[in-house]
Amino acid sequence: MTEQKATKDIKERVDQLKKAIEHHRYLYHVLDKQEISDEALDSLKHELVVLETKYPELITPDSPSQRVAGEPLPEFVKIEHEVPQWSFNDAFSEEDIQDFDARVKRFLSEKYPGVSPDYVCELKIDGLKVVLTYKKGLLVTAATRGDGKIGEDVTMNVRTIESVPLHLKEDVDIIAEGEVWLSKKELSRINKERAKKGEPLFANARNVAAGSIRQLDPKVVASRKLSVFIYDIAKYSKKFPATQREELEELKRLGFKVNPHFELCKGVSDIVAFWKKWQKKNKDEEYLVDGVVIKTDERKYQEELGYTGKAPRFGIAFKFPAEQVTTVVEDIALQIGRTGVLTPVANLTPVSVAGSTVSRATLHNEDEIKRLDVRVGDTVVLQKAGDVIPDIVKVVTEMRTGKEKPYHFPKNVPACGGDGSIERIEGEAAWRCVNKKSFAQQKRKFYHFVSKHAFDIEHMGPKNIDLFLEHGLIVNFDDIFTLKKGDLLTLPRFAEKSAENIIEAIRVRKEILLPKFITSLSIPNVGEETAEDLALKFGTLENIENAPKEELENISGVGDVVAKSVFDWFREKENKDLVRRLLKHVTILRLQKKKATPLAGMSFVLTGSLSSQSRDDAKEKIKDLGGDVVGSVSKNTTYVVAGAEPGSKYDKAQELGVEILDEEEFLKLLKR
Repeated sequence: MTEQKATKDIKERVDQLKKAIEHHRYLYHVLDKQEISDEALDSLKHELVVLETKYPELITPDSPSQRVAGEPLPEFVKIEHEVPQWSFNDAFSEEDIQDFDARVKRFLSEKYPGVSPDYVCELKIDGLKVVLTYKKGLLVTAATRGDGKIGEDVTMNVRTIESVPLHLKEDVDIIAEGEVWLSKKELSRINKERAKKGEPLFANARNVAAGSIRQLDPKVVASRKLSVFIYDIAKYSKKFPATQREELEELKRLGFKVNPHFELCKGVSDIVAFWKKWQKKNKDEEYLVDGVVIKTDERKYQEELGYTGKAPRFGIAFKFPAEQVTTVVEDIALQIGRTGVLTPVANLTPVSVAGSTVSRATLHNEDEIKRLDVRVGDTVVLQKAGDVIPDIVKVVTEMRTGKEKPYHFPKNVPACGGDGSIERIEGEAAWRCVNKKSFAQQKRKFYHFVSKHAFDIEHMGPKNIDLFLEHGLIVNFDDIFTLKKGDLLTLPRFAEKSAENIIEAIRVRKEILLPKFITSLSIPNVGEETAEDLALKFGTLENIENAPKEELENISGVGDVVAKSVFDWFREKENKDLVRRLLKHVTILRLQKKKATPLAGMSFVLTGSLSSQSRDDAKEKIKDLGGDVVGSVSKNTTYVVAGAEPGSKYDKAQELGVEILDEEEFLKLLKR
């Protein structure tokens, strides 16, 4: 297979990602400042790794993906680590864990054929890593991770943390690793004191923990009541415990504080179950948890697996679904609300946020677009908490290349109806359609598009169409085919199953016969019969689009008015663009010309209700057998099919002497 080469745009994207990540990593790890959330930074790093994996030639030694952490602060004495400090690679999905498990087994299989290792799952505490060195049981130094080789000497500050033992229960030499954290309760207390003093409040406990450890005055650190969990032995004067579980027990025995929530897992399904459980439970804890750390349990396997250039092969960090991620604004469209209000909606590169893939976010109004300065092509921070509709909270301006396009509200919107006029009333944030009937008109077109006569999409009845329109999930017909499950889960009445049903129903309707496609477009004066006549005459959509008006007029049943409607519709730029976008998602099947059949040359009129099938089904069967279905009775009508409670067409047939078939006779005719 030929290796893909990176295009100029991809190279530019990778360069921008590197610059943005380094900018935010420096703020976060070196200066303890934060402009975007950890999750948004993780999302940028994940995108970089994906691109570098696909295009290895773009990997450079100074890439953020090749680094472990930031530089130490110059205010502290630098300390060289006896044991290099690694960081774990991240996993974001069950598939990532399956890949990790497969890699572990593959790597071990040469020495341990048929091996199926156990794993230990521990909570990933969101704090600041600390490396503690003890000589003969006494705390000698405490250091930050720094760049993995050199950290900062924060011994005096760490000595103030009461959960850190100054003297172990046994006089051993040991280097232990752990995480310093601040409780949510303590953060609340500190912020109350700061509010009283008129000082700015701290954003989160992780930043306070990191900032406290780097305070030059240990008294400030002592006042903040930090805590620590120890989770690993990096070096030991005694024999290492045989398993990760025994290592944690050994740390407890020596007097370290160890997080109690760890569990032995027999395989991927156990790991995922633990991860899902703590995804829900983590907010009940006093400390911040942003995922689960997975390690092979047996130390001999850990030693055999070893390390890559930047991370251990024996472990991985399984991150919880981010509530903030980064993605790209591909387009901005206007959604017409029930009262004619125009709401800008960002169409996004699909991204997983809070456990669901989404592709849309509301931009609320013109003022919000200006406040955010969001442009088409921008990389943005997307936020979704629980069942709240995704919201763009920030533009990552460091990612701009100069190709981004500002969005300006148009002077008119054709979907508003009439001349498309829109207005913004003084004192209000929203633009509105001047024509107040526009929303009802838009709804009717969507109802028709998904109906049995057109795309026939199951579960897409009027209630759901209304809901999707009101929440800005669909603006144009083609938006239906870009919906993701995560877009629907934010809506009332939608759960996993109902969302999956709709997405599947859309998927199976991506092939459509040409007449039904034409019918779906709501071309004025073009119904099912005319659509079929056009399909049979021209064969392809392209031929219909390019047909001269005179040729359209020559089709039996298509007069001047209909021909003009078809001709004009396909020459409007908005309609051309819609068709092109639809063709990116759907395949049009050519209608085969009908062969001679039993009902060829016969015309039918249906009246009343049939018990064996719907009227639409009966029409389809007549057409399949070569017959024609017409709407009114004339002396040229071959049969009138009369079901229960027939209408005036029954009387007209009697008056003209047209043969009337009851349902039983009609069914016999179909079987001839």
